[in-house]
Amino acid sequence: MAILLEIKVFPQSGRQVCLQDKAGILKCYLKSSPEHGKANEELIKIVASRLAIPQAHLKIVRGAATRKKVIKIETSLDHADILQKLIQRD
Repeated sequence: MAILLEIKVFPQSGRQVCLQDKAGILKCYLKSSPEHGKANEELIKIVASRLAIPQAHLKIVRGAATRKKVIKIETSLDHADILQKLIQRD
């Protein structure tokens, strides 16, 4: 099953965390710079690691050069499970 996940990224933020704001927008703060796709690579690594799936099961399908991205995730997890694993709780 494939899930499409919208994420707003903040490269060069000095931290590595995914949060959901009050409007329900998933935001990922990355340490890498956006040059040469480094932030995209970091995003894929973080999502794959937190979901415990291979990086090959993730693909940025929209927004590779912008902050607003859509990632296609090939997994048996549902949308709620993905958010629960990604979002850092205080």
